This record gives sequence, C-alpha cells and structure tokens, in this order.
Amino acid sequence: MASLMSRFFKFGSQNMAIDLGTANTLVYVQDRGIVLNEPSVVAIETINGIKKVKAVGEDAKMMMGKTPDSIEAIRPLRDGVIADIEIAEEMIKHFIRKVHGKRSLFRYPEIVICVPSGSTSVERRAIRDAASNAGASQVYLILEPMAAAIGADMPVTEPVGSMVVDIGGGTTEVAVLSLRGLAYTTSVRVGGDKMDEAIVSYVRRHHNLLIGDATAERIKKDYGIATIPADGIGETIHIKGRDLVNGVPKEITISQANIAEALSEPIGAIIEGVRIALENTAPELAADIVDQGIVLTGGGAMIQGLDEYLREETGLPVSVAEDPLSCVALGTGRAMEDPVYRGVLMTA
Repeated sequence: MASLMSRFFKFGSQNMAIDLGTANTLVYVQDRGIVLNEPSVVAIETINGIKKVKAVGEDAKMMMGKTPDSIEAIRPLRDGVIADIEIAEEMIKHFIRKVHGKRSLFRYPEIVICVPSGSTSVERRAIRDAASNAGASQVYLILEPMAAAIGADMPVTEPVGSMVVDIGGGTTEVAVLSLRGLAYTTSVRVGGDKMDEAIVSYVRRHHNLLIGDATAERIKKDYGIATIPADGIGETIHIKGRDLVNGVPKEITISQANIAEALSEPIGAIIEGVRIALENTAPELAADIVDQGIVLTGGGAMIQGLDEYLREETGLPVSVAEDPLSCVALGTGRAMEDPVYRGVLMTA
C-alpha cells in the first residue's frame, strides 16, 4: 500500500535540477531543459510587524534600491551559499510552484542542486534542508565546477585532465577534473558581485559619485573589460548617480580604461586562483591541460578580453564555453538525466 501511495504521489513528477546562484537561479526540468532563469532576489513586505513575500525573481530585482521602508529586497545567497535560510526556502518554493504550475499538489520531484566546492557541511545541509522543506522527495547535491564542466561538454568521465574556471556571482570555482572526480579544486570568494563593488568603489573614490549596485552591474555587463583597450581609452560611458560633495544628482563620463582599472583587483584574484590550481596539479594531469586548455564558464567569463588575458598570464589555451551563463544548470540537468554522470551526485 505504501509503495502504491508513493507511486501515486510521484505520478507525473518532473525531476528538477537547480543552479542556485548568488545572482541568478536557473531551473532545469527533466526532458524539457532550462525552463526558468530569474534573479535570486526576494522582496519582503512588513505590515503591522508581519513579514510576507511581496515578489520573487525579476519583479523583486526591479525593486532593488527603490523600495520604501516597509519593503526590503533581499538576496538570500551570498558568496554562493545561503545567508538567509528562510528567505531562500521561500524563493525555492516560489520557483518550484512557478515551474510546476497549479498541479504541484501531487508532485514530489527529485531535486539536484549545485553547491560551491568550498562550501562547508553546514552550508550544504542548509541548501538540502531548504529544498526538502520546499517539497522535494529526494535532494542530491553536485559540485559546481563538475556541473559546469559537464555543461561545457568536457571529458569529465575519461582519464584525461581538464580544467574549468566557473566565474559566478559570488565565487569563482577553479577545478582540475578527471574520471568523474575533482583532482584539485579551489574556491575563490570573488565573482560578479565583487566586480560590481569594485566599480562602485572606483567611481566613488575618483569622481565623488555614489552609484547603486544595479548601475554598476549594468556597466560591468555592457562595458566590462579585463585589460586596458589598445587605444588606452576604449568606449566612453555616461553614469548617473548622487554627487557626494553637493548631495545632488549628477552625470559623469568615464572610459573603458577606467573600468579595466576598477576591475583589475577582482580579476587579479581570479588569475591568482588559477595559478594556485596549476601549481597543485599532478604532472600527468598538467600535461593534459597543456593540450586540453582551460575552459571559462559563468557570467564572469563574458567579461571582454578575459580569455586573452588569462592566456597571456598562463601560456595555456583558453576558451569560453558556448553558453557560459547556462553551463552549470545544463550540467546539473545532465547529471540528473544521464546514468553516465549519475556517479557525480552526492546525497550527503
């Protein structure tokens, strides 16, 4: 009877893979592919001391930096791990409901969630608990660099060494993979968020102008560059913010060369992480990496000229994955669907 009930509840259940990112959450549904890609933001409204969810995802992100006192836009993940378990749970529940629609009452899917390789057992338990409380019948975890490598079609199941650098919103995962395992991995707590902070700090320091995180993110996406352009200036950018001297709104103009200068510290930290990983790689695997090269994934891989800069610094071939933003979600989904990769999933 119990097994009959179990089959009844799981009838038509669609297993899901979730890339629970610091900046964006992507949901991959079995046999359907990526069905959701929204910012990892939750807006909480407080009325008479009672908190309730006002908006999640895209709608909540539009409120960031523009909310009244009664509404707070929160990002429940920081540096790739859950900082606010209750809000993260609400966010996961919302995305599951959005994907499954109103039929979710009798659906208890298996969920695979990726976690940073440097996350602690406590942080992993928090992610597993959040997914379980959101309605998952079984929760599996997969390490982020492994998911990124599978999503980028790298030969992770073969006895060949390959290196992936996944630059996410909160962390950069650098890993050497071989035979379904991580031969060496390091997690650098530098990613897209630190790049945004670097731009805010640079504009404040050099122009006495205060800009918001959303403006900094837009500048990074549209004009971010790893090295100073050949002409020493590059494109010019108009930025609006608040003048810290007069306290009034103001517009200034900066160049791509200034953006490269602002991003030099976070990008330097990523390069250093790659160097450390290469120094700690076994000789046979290092020989393979000379042939295979380094593959960049994640949103940070789209920074203009980053692959060329890394190529100059390491002397190794460097390429950007075909779809860097979706690599981790695709890899997590494939690990869930394909028996070949099933061995990389963790239950604990």
